[in-house]
Amino acid sequence: MIDKLELLLALAKERHFGRAAEACGVTQPTMSTGLKQLEEILGVMLVERGSRFQGFTPEGERALDWARRIVGDARAMRQEINSLKEKLSGEIRIAAIPTVLGMVASLTTPFRAKHPEVRFRIQSTTSSEVLGLLENLEVDAGLTYIENEPIGKVRTIPLFNESYRLLTAPDAMFGDRESVTWSEVGQVPLCLLTPDMQNRRIIDRALRSVGAEATPTLTSNSLLVLYTHVKTGRWASVMPAKLAETLGLSDKVRSIPITDPDVNYSIGLVIPQRDPMTPLIAALVNVAREVAPSLQS
Repeated sequence: MIDKLELLLALAKERHFGRAAEACGVTQPTMSTGLKQLEEILGVMLVERGSRFQGFTPEGERALDWARRIVGDARAMRQEINSLKEKLSGEIRIAAIPTVLGMVASLTTPFRAKHPEVRFRIQSTTSSEVLGLLENLEVDAGLTYIENEPIGKVRTIPLFNESYRLLTAPDAMFGDRESVTWSEVGQVPLCLLTPDMQNRRIIDRALRSVGAEATPTLTSNSLLVLYTHVKTGRWASVMPAKLAETLGLSDKVRSIPITDPDVNYSIGLVIPQRDPMTPLIAALVNVAREVAPSLQS
């Protein structure tokens, strides 16, 4: 039953029979047989039949909810049993929004010092993708905003508050200031993240609150692209303060606090709402709570 539910989850992720079979390491006929057997066990149709994947039936969508719970619990059971007989080991998959990638090492490094047998896989995603990956059991935890937009049924561990800086050249507009207002930021030609990123939506809202509007001359979903442009001394951007510290400033870049109004959003660790937690996630939560005070300073 667990194996068949895994097939169902793979199909929900890939939305394609062939890719789902490949992800599970089986042939497409084997996958089709497994799904049909699951339908026979449950006595309902789960998948809309056709030459291509067309979606799930209402019963299939409900079965997916149960599959996530059952498969998640089965994985947690295996982890817990293994942890009783040997050191904590395995892999923790974390999805992180781009603006927090610079602080991930503040979490993973102390964790690895305590549990050297554990591996990490970090992927950069949007905040909405973090939640989707968690729901489908494709990652074990996320690092994202926890109070700005709906985050669904997850458990949250606050880490720090994100504030914002204008990154610009010393000889550029407002480059000699000790602080700038959001209204003044609205006068600067900026390079910013793309609108699908929550950080961009935060910046847009802050500017609209003072009657201004972002008019970016360049957009990208990569903070590295933005920062390399800022480092030329010819571009400006708005970035989280902690990220600006992590990237490091050159003599061509100043990081200027943005005030009036003060804008802060909480960043935290998000994990599935499941009890008991897996040993790996329980250990991650403990480390997150230990490092949070240092991240807030």
